[in-house]
Amino acid sequence: MSLDRHSRSLKISIESDSDLLAARQEARAIAFELGFTLTAVVGIVTALSEMTRNMLLYAGRGELLIESVRDGDRNGILITARDDGPGIPDVQKAMMDGYSTSGGLGMGLPGIKRLMDSFEIRTGPEKGTTVIVRKWLETH
Repeated sequence: MSLDRHSRSLKISIESDSDLLAARQEARAIAFELGFTLTAVVGIVTALSEMTRNMLLYAGRGELLIESVRDGDRNGILITARDDGPGIPDVQKAMMDGYSTSGGLGMGLPGIKRLMDSFEIRTGPEKGTTVIVRKWLETH
């Protein structure tokens, strides 16, 4: 069976750590099928893990959408994490290295941004949070 490299899409409800593990496995499989290198796959899965951990920590639950995407000659992976949690009151602070409201290392959002090729966040107090990231397959 071959993968249609331009139309794979998977929605995963996130309610527990076991859902995080399933999402990691699915993202890894899609990224390898698209042709990403091991190094790139590790970055993609790390970003997804951080997005999902934030969702579980701050909102308790949410949803991930993992999609293969195409833009002209480029193929890539798009990951959208959505929750209905309390939102992020100060995105500018949250994007600073070392800033954490949970007592962690504060590498979550800035780390995700560094690992992926594009990063977008939509949030507000009591409006939930949506994080959208893309990684493009390098062509040689």
